[in-house]
Parts: sequence; structure tokens; C-alpha cells
Amino acid sequence: MHNHEFDEILVEAVDEVFSSLGDSAKQATFFILAKTFNINKQDIPYRIKEFGDAIEGIFGVGGKLLEIQIMKRLYQKIGHCFEYSSKQDALIFTEYVEEIRSSIPRRHFLKCAC
Repeated sequence: MHNHEFDEILVEAVDEVFSSLGDSAKQATFFILAKTFNINKQDIPYRIKEFGDAIEGIFGVGGKLLEIQIMKRLYQKIGHCFEYSSKQDALIFTEYVEEIRSSIPRRHFLKCAC
């Protein structure tokens, strides 16, 4: 899978998770990201740390829950199963995204049977 393809899948995963909040909340979140944090939807793959910080800034502790949902959706889209244990010391969204970006082979992704 090429980086461009991964970037598109990441943006799709974010969009789908935000959609689960409802259309108005999704639109408001993208608006706040753009106007307050200067992060447009297509910028997310290139500014993943700032995006994670912004989500936590917008949603507080709930931002971590959204990050988990984004990671689950991302892993499903590329054919891997995501497992997160609340016993882990810290959830570092950027590390998860970069890890999966670097670990996926340059091939078509598979459907996850999770």
C-alpha cells in the first residue's frame, strides 16, 4: 500500500468516526479543526500529532475515545485487528498511526474478520 493510499484510508476512517457522532457534530468538528487549529480534513495524515492534540482539545478526555475509534476503523480498513486494553499506560495516537503506516506492506489491503 502506498503512502497516498494509506493517507486516503486514514482520512476515510476519521470521517466515518466523526459521522458516528451525527452529521451536525461531524461538520462542527471539521469546522473547529479548520478555524481554530488550522487543520483541514486533507491535512490530517500530514499533521497527525496536531490532529490528535486538537481532538483532545475539542473533546477533552472524550478525545481519547474518538482516537481509539479512529484506530479501530483504520485497522479494519487495512485488514488488521486492533486491540486496546485500558490497562495500557498511555494511548499515544500518533505512535499507533505511525506504527501502522510503517508496518503495512505495499499491497492491497484485506478485509478484517474482527
